[in-house]
Amino acid sequence: MRAIILAAGQGTRLRPVTLTMPKPLVPVANKPLLHYAIDMMRDGGLTDIGIVVNSLESPICAQLNDGSTLGVNVHYIVQEEQRGLAHAASLCRSFVGDEPFGMFLGDNIFQDKMTELMRQFESSPYDAAVALGEVSDPTRFGIAEIEGDKIRRVVEKPKEPPSNLAISGVYMFRKSIFDAIANIKPSKRNELEITDAIQYLITHNGNVQAYKIQGWWIDAGKPDAIIQANQLVLGDLPFSPSPESEHFVQSDISHRVIIGENTKVINSVIRGPAIIGKNVTIQDSYVGPYTSIGDNSVIENSELDASIVMKDCVLRSISGRIDSSLLADSSEVTSASKKLPAVHRFILAENSYVQL
Repeated sequence: MRAIILAAGQGTRLRPVTLTMPKPLVPVANKPLLHYAIDMMRDGGLTDIGIVVNSLESPICAQLNDGSTLGVNVHYIVQEEQRGLAHAASLCRSFVGDEPFGMFLGDNIFQDKMTELMRQFESSPYDAAVALGEVSDPTRFGIAEIEGDKIRRVVEKPKEPPSNLAISGVYMFRKSIFDAIANIKPSKRNELEITDAIQYLITHNGNVQAYKIQGWWIDAGKPDAIIQANQLVLGDLPFSPSPESEHFVQSDISHRVIIGENTKVINSVIRGPAIIGKNVTIQDSYVGPYTSIGDNSVIENSELDASIVMKDCVLRSISGRIDSSLLADSSEVTSASKKLPAVHRFILAENSYVQL
């Protein structure tokens, strides 16, 4: 079987970060969002993957190339105009052919790897399968009404939800989905909705499996969700002893801290779970739990907690603690005054510069 990942969206909910970086490349625990979906597919036996992008000039194409470094074969399908998930899926018909296939959204992360769902679908009696996750506010999602292990109805953002089971962005389909897409009409927002195509299957006697997700899942479309996803992924890190290196001088580094090559930690404290990239310098600083720091960054005379600092960033002489923040590539935050509040929070785009 093949698989497709939908990654052509503009990521407007994650601006300003996505003004210069596609949302699927935003790192969580120092790994791009898109890599989590690819890892799931590969482990589920889906190694021929078509990625829907808005242009072949997308940074996604340049970073992934042919996918060989991740153990998959990547192909690219262009969706020049974003007209909905079902429209994006329809563009992939020639790529997947007549065989069953998986479809993933490129900005979700799951604790459940769904390996059994992917490996067993081809031999199953179902026309489609949809991964469902429990949510606290079902009026904000596409919601499924189920009976046993089958979906009986799907409805988009219902005022009176029939359940709290949200459509999470992982689907398994047979070729019948393309006939369903051909028979639906654009929604009020002028998009072809995948929920309408799934409902068409159900209405025309298709069997759609309800797969209930185990554990947490995150639609990482907004800054707060990205930061939460980072915390959840780091929270799942297995135990590892405190790292040791000649580059760590007069520092206190706890267990469950992953540190890349040539990183220097001088007179600092790092509390896990945390992940630090390569060629990073941390000096006279505190790095708290649930923090990710990208390659080639510099943290000096500063404190940060539960934050994502991407590659090539500089934080220097910040009074007070930076908390629950997201700093994109090449951001620089320095202090210009001693009169500062106790806590700072930032959502910064690439090449931002902030002086406090």
